[in-house]
Amino acid sequence: MLSCFKITQMKKSIYLIAFLLAFVSCTDDIDPTIYNTDLDIMENLNNGVAPADIVENVGVEVLYGLDYGGGYIFHFDENDGGLIVATDYSQIGNKRWGDIFDLDTSHQIGSGMENTQLIVQGNLNDNSPANGGIEEFGSDDYTFKIVSDLEFNGFNDWFVPSSDSMEAIFTNVHSIGMGNFDEALTYWSSTKEGYFPYVMSFDVNFGGETFNGLCSQVNGLLIARKVY
Repeated sequence: MLSCFKITQMKKSIYLIAFLLAFVSCTDDIDPTIYNTDLDIMENLNNGVAPADIVENVGVEVLYGLDYGGGYIFHFDENDGGLIVATDYSQIGNKRWGDIFDLDTSHQIGSGMENTQLIVQGNLNDNSPANGGIEEFGSDDYTFKIVSDLEFNGFNDWFVPSSDSMEAIFTNVHSIGMGNFDEALTYWSSTKEGYFPYVMSFDVNFGGETFNGLCSQVNGLLIARKVY
């Protein structure tokens, strides 16, 4: 027969096993897509936590400059919960704007994809002098066609950011010492008023603001994409 002592020890062992099983079960039930304060921001993002949940818990600033989705996070879209990331793509060298023609595109953050498509379509429409343009470029080797066809860092939905996006990239990423943007370059934006495109320098002497360039110039490429 078992002694009282052995029975007591067996009961304790059974209770301990039951507790451990319950603990493991509870741990397994934790949803990794819910923000976890024990993990860093990148771990939460990689677990599928919605950016909106992160912003609600710790604010939007913790997202800025993180290397995610092929680029560096510079904007959180409160309307759809998406992120916009950007990265330098100047390794292919400075490129032309394309055909020179009259077109207005948006300054707003988030308009870069539409702007890029409008500019590519403008080039396809053959904006030669006969159609009111100033110069026919006559090649697909121009900034907006290159970017719209680009597959880079595992993604193929790149666009050229708008002027307001460029300024947000400077403020939210470059000015805090993050990102990979070249201060020696001037980059195209996808914003244009009439015949004058907006360009951007990340040199602090330019104050983090875009300014008017010329379509006849060659400039560096900076690309962006939306991450949901």
